[in-house]
Amino acid sequence: MISARLVELIQNHAPQITQDVVNDLQSNPKTTGFSAAPRLELEARIFEICHHLGDWIGTPAEGAVEAEFEDWGSTRFGQGIPLSQVIYAVIVLKRHLRRYIREHGLVESAFPRIDGDYVMPMHLISLQDLDGMVSEFFDKALYHLARGYEGATLKKG
Repeated sequence: MISARLVELIQNHAPQITQDVVNDLQSNPKTTGFSAAPRLELEARIFEICHHLGDWIGTPAEGAVEAEFEDWGSTRFGQGIPLSQVIYAVIVLKRHLRRYIREHGLVESAFPRIDGDYVMPMHLISLQDLDGMVSEFFDKALYHLARGYEGATLKKG
């Protein structure tokens, strides 16, 4: 099943995905605030997201997603990173994950394979379902991130 393959792919390659995302966040002109964020803390946070993404989309745990991203929003507020940059950081993470999946063959499984003169069925519906689950996860993540950021602004004010 494609979902199980995604979980395995992301979990096995979380360290490399993490490095790519952190490098992008700390050098991207749209996320300049992240250049001041402690690299080790940022790496730990991105790794946890990558490492648990498969679990979160496989068996949605709203409470875990809420806690993770509200904390992320609150932390970034405390570091003085503008909300627009924090939201863009989630977009960057989503783009890296999708690119990594695409480049490492997951999308290829959506096309028919020929075994002799037999064409194996396509799995496009599974791929679309998976894409929907990932998109839904990131939608929830952005909502909770903004709530955490707003909550931190209220505590300060």
